[in-house]
Amino acid sequence: MSIEFASYPFTAAVHGPSHPPLVDGQDPRRHRVVVVGGGPVGYTTALGLARFGVPVLLLEADDGVCFGSRAICISRRSLEIIGRVGSEQQFLTHGLAWTGGRSFYRDQEVLHFQMPQDALQKRPPMVNLAQYSIEQYLLDEVQQRSDLIEVRWQSRVCGITQDARGATLQVQTPGLEYTLQADWVVAADGGRSFLREALGLKLQGTSYEGRYVIVDILLDSARATERLAYFDPPCNPGSTVLVHKQPNNVWRIDYQLRDGEDPDQAILPEQVMPRVQSLLDMMGETGSWKPIWSGIYKANALTLPDYRCGRTFFAGDAAHLVPIFGVRGANSGIDDADNLAWKLAHVARGWASEALLDSYSQERVAATHENLRYGTKSTEFMAPPSFAFDWMRTAVLGLAQRHPQLSSLINPRQTSAIAYKESALNAPALGPAFHTGPAAGTVLPECPILRHLDGQARAGHMTDLLQDAGWVLLAFVAEGPVPTALQAAAARLHAQRKVPVHAYALALQENASGSDAHDRSGQLAALYGATPGTVYAVRPDGHVLGRWQGLTDDATAAAVIHSLEAALGAAS
Repeated sequence: MSIEFASYPFTAAVHGPSHPPLVDGQDPRRHRVVVVGGGPVGYTTALGLARFGVPVLLLEADDGVCFGSRAICISRRSLEIIGRVGSEQQFLTHGLAWTGGRSFYRDQEVLHFQMPQDALQKRPPMVNLAQYSIEQYLLDEVQQRSDLIEVRWQSRVCGITQDARGATLQVQTPGLEYTLQADWVVAADGGRSFLREALGLKLQGTSYEGRYVIVDILLDSARATERLAYFDPPCNPGSTVLVHKQPNNVWRIDYQLRDGEDPDQAILPEQVMPRVQSLLDMMGETGSWKPIWSGIYKANALTLPDYRCGRTFFAGDAAHLVPIFGVRGANSGIDDADNLAWKLAHVARGWASEALLDSYSQERVAATHENLRYGTKSTEFMAPPSFAFDWMRTAVLGLAQRHPQLSSLINPRQTSAIAYKESALNAPALGPAFHTGPAAGTVLPECPILRHLDGQARAGHMTDLLQDAGWVLLAFVAEGPVPTALQAAAARLHAQRKVPVHAYALALQENASGSDAHDRSGQLAALYGATPGTVYAVRPDGHVLGRWQGLTDDATAAAVIHSLEAALGAAS
């Protein structure tokens, strides 16, 4: 069967091999941080480090961004992170925002779900964008930071040794091999991580037998952007099909192979084309289409028990493999990058002790286990691993139309911001307890505010206050500036630690004067459980370090200093 493959409506640069001037086969410079692997995780890590002024060397084995859609959904939390380390504008301009989806059993709709979205939000809950575009937009940001980030293409790490001071990497480029030294290494080299294997580390967990064929096609359709799931459809009896619309008329189709199907045969064009055509006929899509790319996927629920090995940290698929259901793969990797970058930067700049780095693994391993819990439940529903699971799924799908209360069992809970409730960094509670608002370890809730800039009130959001690199102190006031004692605490921390600390006064009443911002939704106080005198200390990654109310200004300032000092430890 002769197949004419179309090209992606996307052109990426091809980069030649790059290496430094060498002395006796060695890079003569010692690098503060080396990130191994580009992709969403590697680029986000590099940008996060550069945000704090840390120079980064990024080694990428390929000659450009990836081919094939791979990850396609960027969450609200990931957009917030990308907006802090670079710019999210291209993601929002070119991506397709969506808020919900539909599931069908045979020819009946059994679920129509909506993700949380209201007038308080700055960003949509999810944006569809293929991984090649995700990588390119992040790479554009990396290239804007060439003063701090050096990218070496076609540079494959083929060896590593470590000691108490750092790591030595062996690097291959076409026609050349050399070594380089680094204080720290970030392994973002994917699911088949060389560094993970070279250091003798093993992923633990479950690999599922079910396999999915992934197909990208070109199809011009006016259908709305939403996640579509088909269970036991006529086009793929006994199995599941997932469909996502992407920008530029690209559609991503994932369909489950039935028991006994040979994956090597199933990926052949003569097998793929009729299956896709049958799906489109079922959906009522009559337009012409062309295939672009296809691949095979197997669901895994695997993680390293520890994301640090000596001077090397693991992030993204190098650290964990999460099932695709609920779009947790790339999004959890971006969260890894955000968590690691600020901590590694603080240590590299001498602002914090190396003990801070231990919290990276503690927090992100716990986050992975939460993602795996949800991902495993979704996988067992999407691709039942046994007769019992299959029987349960069939029963739920068959009853869901008549009993809507069962429909929640069909929906794979989409990824959302993780709360580090058990983090060792969380500040202990002092003073009267909060009854509402984000507790220590959770992410700041979004809320519209009016910022007072250059004598004018400008519309903004709470997450805008996290744009400047560093720690953030939020002082809720009736009106007026940040209390003097809190201003002094921020100045002391900066003077003694050199760590950047930003303090903002948030007025809880409209038309207040002398504050940095005030509420424009009427919901700020309720969202934060705040009254005049309430203070939140926020980490550089947007998670709450601690919060206090009902204390004197001096007592609150002392609690802030103590909490930040405890988190940073003895400066290196």
